[in-house]
Amino acid sequence: MKFTLAESVTRDLFPKNKWLIGYILLFFMLWVSTFIGTSDYNNWWIENTLTILSLFFLSLTYKKYVFSDLSYLFIFIFLCLHVYGSKYTYAENPLGYWLQDIFNTERNQYDRIVHFGFGFLLTYPLQELFRNWLKLPKTISWMLPIELALSIGAFYEIIEWAVADIFFKAQGHAYLGTQGDVWDAQKDMFLAFVGAILAATCISLIKKITGSKIKAN
Repeated sequence: MKFTLAESVTRDLFPKNKWLIGYILLFFMLWVSTFIGTSDYNNWWIENTLTILSLFFLSLTYKKYVFSDLSYLFIFIFLCLHVYGSKYTYAENPLGYWLQDIFNTERNQYDRIVHFGFGFLLTYPLQELFRNWLKLPKTISWMLPIELALSIGAFYEIIEWAVADIFFKAQGHAYLGTQGDVWDAQKDMFLAFVGAILAATCISLIKKITGSKIKAN
């Protein structure tokens, strides 16, 4: 059961890829448990709209392009963070409260973790997609994920505003999770941006240290 990186020339495809099968099974078990255990089904559905669209995209494009196991691991971790937040709402997440007590912060920081994770965890899969699938130049494929982390982060904040103030006003407060911070949107975008920069920097340093090169799988 070989774990593939972007450098891998060969890899097992579904259903032979036991890593991918494991990610799928674990994610769907967590996903179902968040639906069963949530106290706000309307908020759960709103939060998981993008999750459903993301899974649909990954399934639809699988025959044309397969990510490395490492990229699927990063996607798996991010989706788990997101759906776990949808169970309780981000502002009332138990892990966030635990961290709040540990670090003696004024607010539940779980939403900050997920926004940072968006930039940090999805930069590598996006780089792999741009480099290996779309065949973009190396510099562009490394810069675009950072730019997308900022732009998509901003677009998501617009979606949150629309959901909370126009389409689902009754769920607005739970969905936004600003917790009284007037700069919540700006901080969320900044953390996604920083996460993407940090991920790109770490990947670049690791490549230089190991002397490895990203090649098409």
